[in-house]
Amino acid sequence: MPIIGCFAPDPREPSAADQPEPCVTLPAPAETPRRMPPAKKRILDAATRLFSTEGIRAVGVDRLIHESSVTKATFYKHFGSKDRLIQDYLRSASETDLLALDERIHAADSPQAGLAAIVEAVHATLHAEDFRGSLFVNAAAEFPDPADPVRVIIAEHYEAVASRITELLQHVGHPLAGEAADRIMISYVGALSWGHVGDPIGASVAFRRTIECVLAPEQLAA
Repeated sequence: MPIIGCFAPDPREPSAADQPEPCVTLPAPAETPRRMPPAKKRILDAATRLFSTEGIRAVGVDRLIHESSVTKATFYKHFGSKDRLIQDYLRSASETDLLALDERIHAADSPQAGLAAIVEAVHATLHAEDFRGSLFVNAAAEFPDPADPVRVIIAEHYEAVASRITELLQHVGHPLAGEAADRIMISYVGALSWGHVGDPIGASVAFRRTIECVLAPEQLAA
């Protein structure tokens, strides 16, 4: 079920009398990750650390078992296979990212501030000491088949981000919210990629400017 984030009306929009209520319906926030058995958590934590720093295919099951201090039987009891662990790793990362994004958006007092919060989130990610690129982009590079379950999870993650951006743009009153959200998503993924292999400062600034261009008065009046 979606949740309602109430924002102050945009002064550029019609008066309150013309609008039923100054609220925006946002996608339901990601669920708080559920507690899991300690051994399963150790395996997932080890996978998160190793997959994100060394790559998914480069890390074998024996390494994961050693790093998480479990037996082979325990590993297969909780995950069944490395493929299942990879999928759970990406789902867990998606839940964590979306939960953090939702907290920023719903702490904002306007849809514009919600979009600014996404800019702040990207800036913080790009300047984190342990940032090694988007783990979703990195994973996609290792799984080229779009029909692979890994790629499906990645696509669902980015669709979830895009839906949040689209909802914010709709409440701002953008006449082409979906198209504008696509433009922002290209910049979003690009910033996380360029910020890793190139210039994190430039990537952060470029992403902010994309948001500013999308929210320019002439764009909203188009």
